[in-house]
Amino acid sequence: MSEHTENTTTSGGGPEPEPIRFFGTTWVGHDGGYGLRRAGVAVGSLVTAFAGALVLRFAYQGLAIAEVGSFVNALVVVMFAVCSAIAFRKTWEGFSRRPDGSSAEDSLRSLKMIGFIGSLIAYSLRCLVEAPGERLRRTEYETALAQYEKRRGTRSGKSAARKSKGGRPKRT
Repeated sequence: MSEHTENTTTSGGGPEPEPIRFFGTTWVGHDGGYGLRRAGVAVGSLVTAFAGALVLRFAYQGLAIAEVGSFVNALVVVMFAVCSAIAFRKTWEGFSRRPDGSSAEDSLRSLKMIGFIGSLIAYSLRCLVEAPGERLRRTEYETALAQYEKRRGTRSGKSAARKSKGGRPKRT
């Protein structure tokens, strides 16, 4: 992966952009095949969601062959639909805010795994707009850059020429 070096100051000690899965730091300058990666990730997650749906269909057919009854069949369909909807919503919300680390996020982890198709569809749809999580990371990165420049600007000038509290120049 190529890295964008215009805004990153590796040797200067400034803030570094946070890499995004499948994109690295190419999201900063939209370079290094960023557009192709977005398209590839969008198509890949859709294909994976389709493959997952096929596996679920085979599982449903297995239930039909086992003749477990219409109540169990309906229960399985509703369970996967609800879990996929919740997983879609939570995944989509995760692109715009950091997880708060509460136990509620941890308790939804298994639900999101069951509704993996919803998560994959959310990931695919987000790739049509931007890299998933790009807006959040860009905001954080630009804030960190602004804070760094502000701190760096207040320290500029000759430190030897500054005066101490007594009004005399510092001795070296």
